This record gives sequence, structure tokens and C-alpha cells, in this order.
Amino acid sequence: MTNPEVAILMLSSFIVVVLLGFPVAFTLLAMGVGFGYYAYFEAGSIEVIADAFNNKIFYLLNQNTYSVMENDTLVAIPLFLFMGYVVERANIVNRLFAALQMAARNLPGSMAIAALITCAVFSTASGIVGAVVTLMGLLAFPAMMKANYDKEFASGVICAGGTLGILIPPSIMLIVYAAIAELSPLRLYAAAVIPGFMLAGMYMVYVVVRVLINPSIAPKPRQEDIPEAKQIYLQLLTSFVPLTALIMLVLGSILGGLATPGEAAAMGALGALVLATVYRSLNWIMLKQSVYLTAKTTAMVCWLFVGSWTFASVFSYLGGHEVIELWILSFDLAPWQFLILVQLVIFILGWPLEWSEILIIFVPIFLPMLDNFGVNPYFFAMLVALNLQTSFLTPPMAMSAYYLKGVLGKAIELMDIFRGLMPYLLIVIFCMVLMYQFPGIALWLPDYLFGVYVP
Repeated sequence: MTNPEVAILMLSSFIVVVLLGFPVAFTLLAMGVGFGYYAYFEAGSIEVIADAFNNKIFYLLNQNTYSVMENDTLVAIPLFLFMGYVVERANIVNRLFAALQMAARNLPGSMAIAALITCAVFSTASGIVGAVVTLMGLLAFPAMMKANYDKEFASGVICAGGTLGILIPPSIMLIVYAAIAELSPLRLYAAAVIPGFMLAGMYMVYVVVRVLINPSIAPKPRQEDIPEAKQIYLQLLTSFVPLTALIMLVLGSILGGLATPGEAAAMGALGALVLATVYRSLNWIMLKQSVYLTAKTTAMVCWLFVGSWTFASVFSYLGGHEVIELWILSFDLAPWQFLILVQLVIFILGWPLEWSEILIIFVPIFLPMLDNFGVNPYFFAMLVALNLQTSFLTPPMAMSAYYLKGVLGKAIELMDIFRGLMPYLLIVIFCMVLMYQFPGIALWLPDYLFGVYVP
């Protein structure tokens, strides 16, 4: 059944309902089942009330739920989440920030640099933006305020650094993207390594240059607050090295082809438990909290998949994908114009929506068009991954700002956080432009490790 008008109404209704604050996963399910009931309705099939459930949409919903449960790619999600929650509760991040802060003492904005590195390492281990921003807001922001750092500057560092986890592997967002686009998670991880660390490096360069221009926003640490070099090296050895080694082992085993993402995630989860034991932080309460939060977040992701696949199936059955594809192709765009149009749409969607809604609902609309424009799907994935950073940094729905405001309360105004975010938003856009001009930033490593991609 093709009914494009109903498909567009379905998409518009979803956006309106989500903006009203309804849960995304269950909104997708409700829209999928509701409009699907109409799409798959067969005239004359309802004779009695019991036949009201004689509709193919219910079979589709059941099949989508089963498909999510048996998807091997998604197995890595709960394991990586568990790894991150254990690391978060093992007090490793506290030690890491303190050690890096002292090790970077001679750099301009040393505490901000330490916060960015800590965010990058911790977000790589966890992949949970909310957890990183919240923990660093409680840990780093008070320390920077005590050192007389500028509020806007400090808040921007924490919010921008906390979003790196959805880009730097092992990233949960890339696992979700691999499942949606039916791409290799190994190649996606390899493609994201250089762009992820390049973006983190650009953040640090900006911090150093900004502090050199205006030293008052980040005063140098007092000499009496700096411990002996021996103590600093010991702190780095006991905090930075173990966690970084764990992450490198997990990522290295994936990129080296020694383990699948699911197997590597299992190794990472076990390694996190070992680290927690070594740091004497492993106890029943911490383990129970980690398991609970893992189950809660995994359930949310899986229901998002069930809802989105049901929604997308009905939307496509009604002819929605075909209408949008024909509309875009009618403009007779060059490949670079198509890429700019898509990234502009995703950027604008980042104002009201989070990355999960954008990735699961809107990106699949554009994926079938990549062959028409000769765009490498892994290159496109990295442009999208970079662009999705903006969904956490763009007001009015800059979720990283709300995470930070939630833990700091009256210590800072939301507008101050928004102003602190703006430079990092521009850095993300610059990074996207740079990668477009030099596609090898994203494609060199996967081509080197796995061979040149052939469609």
C-alpha cells in the first residue's frame, strides 16, 4: 500500500509528539503500530471484535522484537555499558584527573587539559555521555572553580569533552550505526579512530591558545599545591596506565581482528572488574548498581531499535522513503551538494532532538541514496558521527549542558554553559570541513587494516 501523504503525516506527528516530551522509544512504537494498523488493514476482514487483532502489524512488531534479541552486533552494548559503569564507580576517574592535572601543570590551562584528557579516556571506556559529563561536573568543575577558572570556560571544557565518547571507539553509537546501516563495526571503529582523536586534539589546542591569549580565565597552579615529581609519576602509573591499557587492549583486539566487538566488550567488562578489585572498590552495592544501570540502559536502546524498525517499516511501506528520495534526487544535486544538504538537515535536527532519534529515524532515510551519489558509506558514517556531536552542544536541547546544570544547580546559569559550548561547536564544524576536504582522515586506517572498501 502506497500512501505518501499518510507517511509524511506519520513523520510529522512523531516529531511533534517527541517535542512535547513523550518517550522516544514508546512514541516510535505507538506511531508504528497505529499507522501500521491503517497501512496493513484489509477491508472486510473485521467481522467481530476479536478480529480487530487480525492485522499484520502485530506480526511485524513481534518479528522486529525477535530480530533485535538475536542481533549479534548488539551483544556488545550491554557489555560495554557494564564496563563503563564499573569504571565510573571504581574511583578510577578521580585518580586519573588528579594525576593528569599535576602532570600537565606546565601547560597553559593545565586543569582544563587534564579534564579533556580524562573525559576522552573515561568516555572511551564508558561511551555514556551523561555519565561522563555528570561525573566530571562533580569532580573537575569544583576543582577549576577553586583554582579561579572562568565559569563559561570550565563548563565548555567539561561538556565538549564528555561528548567524545560517542565518537571515539569503542563507541556504542557506532555499534548502533553498524546495526542500522548493516556495515562492519570493525571498519567503523577503524574509521573513527583518527577523527575522534583529531577532534580531542583540536579541543586541547583551542584551550592552550585561548589561555595564552587570556591567561586570567585559567590561572596557573600555585607552586605549593604541586606534589613531588615522584608522587606524580606514581599517580600516573597507578591510574592512567591501567585504564588506558585496558582500553587499548579492547580496541586493539577489535581492530587487529583478534576478537569481535562482543568478545572484546566481554574482555573489557572482565578487565573493569579486575581493576575495581585492585583498587578495592568492588563490593556488592557497586556491582548491583552497575548491573541495574546496564540493564536499564540496554533495555532503552533495544526498545529504541524495536520501535524504530517498526516505524521505519511502516513508513517505507506507505511510500515515505520513496517520496523523500525522489524529492532529493529531483534537485539533480552533485555529490558534495547532497552531503552538505544531509549534514545541514542533521545539524538542524540536533537542535530539538538527541543523537539516538536522529540516527535511528532520519539517517536511514538518506542511506539508500548513497549509491546514487557514489558516496562511500563509511565516509558518510564519519561525517554523521561528527555531526551528531553537535546534538549535545547545540541549544536549546544541548543535553550535555543540561547534564552539567543538573549536577551543579545554582552554581552556574544555563546561558553561561551555552556560551561556553559555542567555540567547541565551531571546532566540530571545522573538523567536518577538514574531513570532507581530506577523506583519508576517515578512510585511510580501515583501508590499511581491512583493504580498500568495495561496494
